[in-house]
Amino acid sequence: MLQEQITNLAKELPGAMAGGMANEFLTFRLGGEEYGIEILKVQEIRSYDSITQIANAPDFIKGVVNLRGIIVPIIDMRIKFRLGNKNYDQFTVVIILNVAGRVMGVVVDGVSDVINLESEQMRPTPGFGSIIDTEYIMGLGTVDERMLILIDIEKLMGGSDMGLVEQSVN
Repeated sequence: MLQEQITNLAKELPGAMAGGMANEFLTFRLGGEEYGIEILKVQEIRSYDSITQIANAPDFIKGVVNLRGIIVPIIDMRIKFRLGNKNYDQFTVVIILNVAGRVMGVVVDGVSDVINLESEQMRPTPGFGSIIDTEYIMGLGTVDERMLILIDIEKLMGGSDMGLVEQSVN
């Protein structure tokens, strides 16, 4: 079932990428929430497989995998977002991303679909003051009754606690 879902989503990715739509997102689940990442950052979706752990790495960095000769760091988004640990199951997947020229993977509870959000379906990030760091949240998307948290993956991976990609100076 998971392999079929990955295959179907993989068929959608090239068309979505060729369209160059900045408002297309791959949606995924973490706990009870749904998130979205810009489709143009997604390289592929893989089932969760064995990962080589790296000593002294932060908890959210599960380790690395060798992906066709490229060593790819794997980040567990549940741990990064402080959602607690989860036993990996048949629905757990790794989304391989290409962010600022760097290939990395993120472990998520499952992928949902590829969606196109019109501008009226996107809302700015609500202000929480200094209580919650929302710098990496692009905004919120609504599809019917679903609420999506739209992630700016470049800001998240380039944050001072991650440092996986270089931030450009504006």
